Amino acid sequence: KEHIKLSTEYGGKSQLNLGHLVDRQRPHPNKRGEGFELRTDDWGAIRAGKGLFISADEQTKASGQQLEMSAVIEQLETALSIAKSLSQAAEIGQGKPGDSAGQAALNQTLAGLKKPGILMHAPQGIGIISPKTVRVASGHSSVGVIAGKNADISALKDITAVGGESVNLFAQKSGMKLFAHQGKLEIQAQDDGLSTLAKKDVDITSVEGKVTVSASQEILLTSGGGYIRIKDGNIELGCPGNILLKTSNVQVMGATNFNAPPPALSPGFSGFFTLKDQDSGQILPHKRYRITTSDGQVFEGRSDENGKTVEIHTVMPDKLNIEHF
Repeated sequence: KEHIKLSTEYGGKSQLNLGHLVDRQRPHPNKRGEGFELRTDDWGAIRAGKGLFISADEQTKASGQQLEMSAVIEQLETALSIAKSLSQAAEIGQGKPGDSAGQAALNQTLAGLKKPGILMHAPQGIGIISPKTVRVASGHSSVGVIAGKNADISALKDITAVGGESVNLFAQKSGMKLFAHQGKLEIQAQDDGLSTLAKKDVDITSVEGKVTVSASQEILLTSGGGYIRIKDGNIELGCPGNILLKTSNVQVMGATNFNAPPPALSPGFSGFFTLKDQDSGQILPHKRYRITTSDGQVFEGRSDENGKTVEIHTVMPDKLNIEHF
């Protein structure tokens, strides 16, 4: 059966096998597969200066154009429409919209590979798996993950989501649930207020413990014009109607107080830096840099178009060593 093999032993075995793939067993070689195989025992590189299209879509008998991707681009546009629609729903619901503009720009790049990009498509799915670390990153733009149905994230240990500016969650139809099966559930606004709003009932329940409400300045409970204000050591009651005390006994005793110390909030420190030439003071855009903290942490990257580094966060004020090269 027809097959072609290009092979070299230099630097490890490197081969291009085409057609009916067989092993080295002679005189009766064993079948290894069909199609093509490009392999090497050493390093490999695939480069395409104007862009690369990797597809598992069939082109029978080598028919069609080299960059035939109309069905793929249609799916990209559908994904963008989903992102735009849900982003608009979040904005209407007073949430923060996603970066659909960045995804639209990506679509323009990938359509026909008008600019150098990589487009991958498979009609039945794509798997990216490693026993070690897997990374998806965008150095100066956005990362979009869009699903026509469900997006599932699972981890046997920790899931960490950190936003340098904000973290936004929005559910359009069926509500939102946040459970901690074991351990505490903690919510903090470390430098501003905390607002909770519901169109209907709000329930606060402690099944086996107590509920403590504490404020350093004032607690105000109000409904229907009536109110209870706790402020400056005083309790003030007011209402447009009656105050009803349903009790078997009322005891008036001497003054006392109860101090509930507020929990300490971690201040944290952060900042970004602008790279400049020491002699001319000129801003250095797209310049490689290395930032080292006093405890040996290293942050490396490339400055943006304005010469700015990524934002560096530390628990306490710290001395940093900044190098650019």
